[in-house]
Amino acid sequence: MLDYGYDREARAAYGIVCGTDEAGRGPLAGSVVAAAVVLPPELVIPGLDDSKKLTEKKRESLYDVILREALAYGIAESTAEQIDRTNILAASLDAMRRAVEQVKETLTPALVLVDGNRPTDFGVPCRCVVKGDGISPSIAAASVLAKVTRDRQMEALDSLYPEYGFAKHKGYPTKEHKLAVYEFGPSPIHRKSFLSFLDRDADKLAQALAEKRAAGEDPE
Repeated sequence: MLDYGYDREARAAYGIVCGTDEAGRGPLAGSVVAAAVVLPPELVIPGLDDSKKLTEKKRESLYDVILREALAYGIAESTAEQIDRTNILAASLDAMRRAVEQVKETLTPALVLVDGNRPTDFGVPCRCVVKGDGISPSIAAASVLAKVTRDRQMEALDSLYPEYGFAKHKGYPTKEHKLAVYEFGPSPIHRKSFLSFLDRDADKLAQALAEKRAAGEDPE
């Protein structure tokens, strides 16, 4: 349950508070997306919570509220290519930094609240909050913007690469997704550094594909 008092105390101690969070660290494909949000001090958004605890419909409705009510926000992403070139943690933190830089174009926060336990250099003080998207309203708002943005990206990419089922699993490593990568090979948006299962689970995947074809299932 969110604690609106958490952000109030942070504002009392520092001034303007910005929350930041990311979505998409675990998927096999697509970008990792980060968002940063500064909410009005007295704003209470009914139903706001960690984006993972919300339905898609609720996230979509909250997304519009946050964009309308936020004093400032930023949304940035690191592509699959960048993730492979560096690593997922570095790519996630880089996206967070760029999202905060977008916020700074409107106003400069005195403190950045970061979901997780990895501090980074935002050019202003930061505080790590473990499971912060379930504690800080500012972080929760950022988690919603990041999650909705990334889900929309994956739904759009589904039309370009329909065989993988991105609209359904959003790139996460479901059995169906792994089998599709084995059957069709990686797409241009797959994270090559996340595909070690192709060798590790080759026998299981070959058996699953043979069973699928024997059953006469159409490709996803």
